[in-house]
Amino acid sequence: MKFKVITISFLAIAIGYLGYTRWSKKQLETDKISYNFQIRPILSDKCFACHGPDPSKRAANLRLDLQDSAYAPLKNTIGSFAIVPGNPEASELYKRICSSYPEYQMPSPEAHLGALTKAETELFRKWIEQGAKYEKHWAFTPPVKAELPKISQKSWAKNEIDYFVLSKMEAMGLAPNDAADKERLLKRMCFDLIGLPPTLAQIEKFRPNQSEHAVEDMIDELMAMPQYGEKMALHWLDVARYADSYGYQDDNIRSQWPWRDWVIYAFNQNMPYDQFLTLQLAGDLIPNATKADILPTGFLRNHKYTEEGGVIDEEYRIQYVADKTKTYTKGILGMTMECAQCHDHKYDPLKQKDYYALFAFFNNSKEVGFEGAVEVSQPAKNPKMTITDEDAQSILKFLNKKDTGNIVVSVMGERDTLRKTYILNRGLYSAPTTEVQPAAIPAVMTFDNNHFERNRMGLAKWTVDKRNPLTARVFVNQIWQEIFGRGIVKTSGDFGMQGELPTHPDLLDWLSVDFMEHQWDIKYLIKKIMLSATYQQSAKVTKAQLAIDPDNSYLSHGPRNRLNAELIRDMVLSSSGLLHPELGGPSVKPYQPKGLWEAASSGRGVLATYKKDEGKDLYRRGMYTFIKLTVPPPSMGIFDASNRDQCEVKRTKTNTPLQALVMLNDPTVLEASRFLAQKLLAESKDIPKQIEKAFQLIICRKPTNNERNILTKYFDDQLVMFTKDKAKATKMLEIGEYPLDKQVETIPSAAMMKVVNTIYNMEEAITKS
Repeated sequence: MKFKVITISFLAIAIGYLGYTRWSKKQLETDKISYNFQIRPILSDKCFACHGPDPSKRAANLRLDLQDSAYAPLKNTIGSFAIVPGNPEASELYKRICSSYPEYQMPSPEAHLGALTKAETELFRKWIEQGAKYEKHWAFTPPVKAELPKISQKSWAKNEIDYFVLSKMEAMGLAPNDAADKERLLKRMCFDLIGLPPTLAQIEKFRPNQSEHAVEDMIDELMAMPQYGEKMALHWLDVARYADSYGYQDDNIRSQWPWRDWVIYAFNQNMPYDQFLTLQLAGDLIPNATKADILPTGFLRNHKYTEEGGVIDEEYRIQYVADKTKTYTKGILGMTMECAQCHDHKYDPLKQKDYYALFAFFNNSKEVGFEGAVEVSQPAKNPKMTITDEDAQSILKFLNKKDTGNIVVSVMGERDTLRKTYILNRGLYSAPTTEVQPAAIPAVMTFDNNHFERNRMGLAKWTVDKRNPLTARVFVNQIWQEIFGRGIVKTSGDFGMQGELPTHPDLLDWLSVDFMEHQWDIKYLIKKIMLSATYQQSAKVTKAQLAIDPDNSYLSHGPRNRLNAELIRDMVLSSSGLLHPELGGPSVKPYQPKGLWEAASSGRGVLATYKKDEGKDLYRRGMYTFIKLTVPPPSMGIFDASNRDQCEVKRTKTNTPLQALVMLNDPTVLEASRFLAQKLLAESKDIPKQIEKAFQLIICRKPTNNERNILTKYFDDQLVMFTKDKAKATKMLEIGEYPLDKQVETIPSAAMMKVVNTIYNMEEAITKS
């Protein structure tokens, strides 16, 4: 028998497996081998290309991803079996992975996948000896609360999280860091909870506080601030692909911002996550639904919408339904369901029929594919909801409605008659085949028709059912990712077979069950994480830690991550005093380079040219910056902000020279530097003292003596330079629209502005450490 193997990359699974290699070697002789966590990653990396779910690539009619197939007699080699439970020497799989003979060895040399290592073949030997037991994919089994593992340093643990983390650390040969100092910990908590740097008053209050409840009290204080809802909403706007325009060619304006206001409100009210999801998936289907119930369904209407004349209505309608399906599965279930739109999924147990059965839940909307060209563009598309002044003063009080005109928002609404759904051949709108009925993903959890309605409300109930193995896990993982920079499952949008394995599976399950047991309480979940010793560690990194765990997957030190693009803007505005803290309302247009919209515009519609806002609207938080899908905000894009054209659960992180140029030259940063410099000089002429204050406002800690001396000398140098060239100082101080304080001298203002701008350009300024 000869298995033909093609070259294919399974890098994600390979990397996931490497995290377990050290653990596997240590536990090999004593523990039971796990198919999910030790065997399947190797099979997926080395074998599934030819012996996996894809029938078009399958060799020798052998599937190694299914137990029955792996145990069955080999059709091409009479009397042989790929796997004989309990007997590795009789198992063709084991003999071939151990062989060095090119014609017999698997994977074959021409596949260029590489032979299995000695440790890997030993894992297979042990697994087969133990009975070669297959397991359902870990993410499709309901989470359970495991017993807390035994650890050697019980005094280090502050709560249950630390037991799981320290246990894995010890297995990896790592030890936890000391606790972070109070200033850095406060900065970390502030950016994680409100997305803003701490004020000097908060620093002075927290730094000397030796109470055992100091951290908890500060967490409660920050969670009670309205800015908490803004910070929490930011990630959900990425998931929901929120934007202020329709996209496509003409990319005209839309008015979905009331939905954004609702998201901020929901987080500030600590709405339970199950209710948060139910309202967004099916609020319009609640009996006697009010506008407060219907508005959240704007979540499903944030997708792009064409206004180009001549398009085929049904083609685009199908695209919108597919977008809803992808957003739901990726953002809420952590599944790559879109891979089954054209054919059965190549790796996950998802059939094309399953895709269209799920698709059917969203296929009965009143929405159409085309509703008029740009000449008759409306800020919302049917089905839509009108918000009046009376609504904003009663049932929708949380809205920041600034004018007296009505606002229209795109929402969900069902047709009076049921639209049939068909499997589409190769995903083509014009090629319907077999009719399907609405049903959720069977591989995840059975959709019981007696318990769940066959509509979006039934889907919502299925989604938040505590037996669903994915919903809580996926959200807990996203919260963990927001705090630590990477999830317990690194591939936060893919909990399937090709996603990475969780570094701490028992911890993820424990937190998920605990989250549901506490009624899906989001603030409780975040507080639990932040009160752990794991979270409160110093971010210092030793060479030993880098050598063993360069990505800090095993959490032997605190998180050290660059701030999100919006939070960099917020940090600059807040620390300088320029920030206008208004909550909610329509999006605003701050400074951006001239000509960008014009160069990428069709010339039609109200967004053909960019008209910068004036006054306080120039100084709003980054999350309120107007997002035009075809030309996203450039400064934020340079810092890896989502362009919002599709659901995104994890932003990329790049490090480019353009980012340094933004911090050096962006008008907002320069204006903030000038404003803060003049404010400091107006307060006091004690230059070293005011430089120290600027440092604390921006970096959130006191400077060292060396840092203070360097900055003071820099001020003196700049003072000399600008004294020689006052015109240069005058020109620099003209940057930005906020009025110049004429009472403060020009030369010292320019010199201090340069010092402040230098502090803003420190890496620590834009890093949560």
